[in-house]
Amino acid sequence: MTKPPVICISASVEERGAEFNDLSISLSEAYPRAVAQAGGIPLVLPVGRSRDLIAECVSRADGILLTGGDDIEPGLYGNGVPAALRRTVSTSPDGGERDLRELMLIDEIFRQRKPLLAICRGHQMLNVALGGTLIVDIPTQIPNALNHCRMDRRGEKVHEVRLTPESLLSKITGERTLGVNSTHHQAVGRVAEPLQATGSSGDGVVESMELKPEAGNWLPFLLAMQFHPERLVDRYAECRAIFRAFTQACTMHRKKKI
Repeated sequence: MTKPPVICISASVEERGAEFNDLSISLSEAYPRAVAQAGGIPLVLPVGRSRDLIAECVSRADGILLTGGDDIEPGLYGNGVPAALRRTVSTSPDGGERDLRELMLIDEIFRQRKPLLAICRGHQMLNVALGGTLIVDIPTQIPNALNHCRMDRRGEKVHEVRLTPESLLSKITGERTLGVNSTHHQAVGRVAEPLQATGSSGDGVVESMELKPEAGNWLPFLLAMQFHPERLVDRYAECRAIFRAFTQACTMHRKKKI
């Protein structure tokens, strides 16, 4: 009998946890629930910046899920961000530790060649880690942009995404256009060199990315998206298909190692 793949999930940090008001690990239960429903075993990654610990976690995992959360420190992808734009940025309460931890995590994912699914902040962090940039604030920097920060409808489809024909996401979902939810004010700017945009909204915001064909063997599976399919899996087959494809890729990767 095939064992379920172990999927390690990145988490945020919140200022006041339930125990002693300590800085605490924070993760929406929607992520591990979606992984479990797709046949994986979800495990939350620890916090901290020990390279040895991060490397060991990646080694024991069959795949990694990078999740959403606070904004990424602008100094990691651009110099001279105007003060007005900086005021729109809300970074992690741990003083940027998550940014640095996930840079090391992404480096280890590529070094150890593990399947990767990146969602929202994870989609942006992947682009930054590989040398790309971000749009700091969509309403300020993109004239006539859609309202991408629909927190009031975070579990509902609010706009459409056009997918590149024959892209990984199009093949997984069987669709050329996806309805998605949208809860972000930042977005991918210049796409990092090994990646290609494979989905965009009507205002040009990059909604999904994957490896370019010439870099396709860098990882056994890589899919990044700006929207949150984990919040839609209970109602939409295409969102369930995303997590099912990811967990299947993790299972196949583990079998090749054995």
